[in-house]
Amino acid sequence: MSKVLVLKSSILADYSQSSLLADYYAENAIAKGDTVTVRDLAANPIPVLDGELVGALRPSDAALTERQQQALALSDELIAELQAHDVIVLAAPMYNFNISTQLKTYFDLIARAGVTFRYTETGPEGLVTGKKAIVLSTRGGIHKDTPTDLVTPYLALFLGFIGITDVQTILAEGIAYGPDVATKAIEQAKAEITQIV
Repeated sequence: MSKVLVLKSSILADYSQSSLLADYYAENAIAKGDTVTVRDLAANPIPVLDGELVGALRPSDAALTERQQQALALSDELIAELQAHDVIVLAAPMYNFNISTQLKTYFDLIARAGVTFRYTETGPEGLVTGKKAIVLSTRGGIHKDTPTDLVTPYLALFLGFIGITDVQTILAEGIAYGPDVATKAIEQAKAEITQIV
């Protein structure tokens, strides 16, 4: 049995196809006996990194403002949650050729030098190890293996940077091409989820 962290990042709430797939994954994982934690990054937004907050995430002896203290505490909480799970499921819809702002903001708060990665003489080393990531990416168009798919390589790059190198991506593409194409894409993605849970 595994501990599964599901990260939703769609702004579409109940209309979200990526959240639907994330829920399907969670249902199957629970039925298998896994423990599942769900964090909805759109329903419970994380503060956007700015000049003040970035000062809280870098090692320093400077006194922190109340806002910085809150951001640091949230960052610590998110990282502890990430480290406590074996499987990380990222529901990652494509918005304007990239991931959602909500997911990017999450990444900004968990990417911390000396905590989730460190720099060595041979380059960066990820410190979030021994985990598997499942990316569930929905798209209105067809982007797989084309220059317009910035989501797949970016997520593999970021996850690898923090130490998660076992990454499997499941796509549901052509959602905007009409109900028949969308239904087929979702059913295919569900079939792939069923095989890997």
